[in-house]
Amino acid sequence: MSTTQVSVTARLTINTDDNRAPTKGTVVPGPAPIPRELKTHPTNPGGENATLTFVGTATTLLEWRGLRIMTDPNFLHAGDHVHLGPGVTAQRLTNPSVPIEQLPPIHLVLLSHYHEDHFDKLVEDRLRRDLPIISTPHAKHHLAEAQEKDEPFTAVTALDTWQAADIHAVGAAGEVNVNVIAMPGKHIPPGLAEMVNSKLGAGIPPTNGWMVELLGEGGKTYRIYISGDTLMVDDLKSIPEMFPHVDLMLIHLGGTSIPGPNLPLLMVTMDADQGIQLVHLINADVTIPIHYDDYDAFKSPLKDFQDLVTQAGLDKKVVYLNRGDQYAFKV
Repeated sequence: MSTTQVSVTARLTINTDDNRAPTKGTVVPGPAPIPRELKTHPTNPGGENATLTFVGTATTLLEWRGLRIMTDPNFLHAGDHVHLGPGVTAQRLTNPSVPIEQLPPIHLVLLSHYHEDHFDKLVEDRLRRDLPIISTPHAKHHLAEAQEKDEPFTAVTALDTWQAADIHAVGAAGEVNVNVIAMPGKHIPPGLAEMVNSKLGAGIPPTNGWMVELLGEGGKTYRIYISGDTLMVDDLKSIPEMFPHVDLMLIHLGGTSIPGPNLPLLMVTMDADQGIQLVHLINADVTIPIHYDDYDAFKSPLKDFQDLVTQAGLDKKVVYLNRGDQYAFKV
């Protein structure tokens, strides 16, 4: 039996009637995204009252009863580069489905870790400083506390593994309650962090996954597990022990390799083989792969994962979204 305990370390109140643009100096926010293609549960559609829009990389927009949450904002365009550590760069190959200047109102950002392919320099420059962000202690230090920050973010909440934030959102659409719990994750195998950061010159930050619990009516809880950038490490085995039922999983794939595409010495996000292992471990009702082909450091094609899903007989439990597509679901 697991001895893991979840501790509530933060409580946030969010006004979902706050319709300001998420970017500084933008007077009018963009509209709610219109999906290029709308998808629903593969075998049990009906009653949808929430949506998840795939913007690109690990960036998604989760909307439920007036609350809009954005994950890992990355709004660079094809041809732009991100800096991932000393001498380590990657080039973006795709465009986000919506430019940062056309984002609708955002009420909360979930940032798995402080890396430019998840929180790029454009995002860091343009986002409003009072926008609520939940991330790692490492990210909070860089966003809100580092001495070089002339304009720090002022509403960053740090969660370490198994710590939780209780969120109460209130607005014209009603009141909703959401729990965000930091899940374990490891960019690199345990024991290699010091070697990688010192020998390869790669700045590999600590990372979180997330369990997002949407607390519906009648005591119903809809659970969304977001893997974050992690490998298939033993720490993940505690997740199904704590949460035996997960409704939706967003899995970060790509087989990201460092220090670069021409010298792929170390994989730091799941490839197809590890991804299908996580699908079996979490056994979510529906899985959506994200973070799979946006940068040239991604070495594991989505098709490899699709082939393994088909071989495992799980095609009815996986939904594939292109950038701009939306998945509608029932809480």
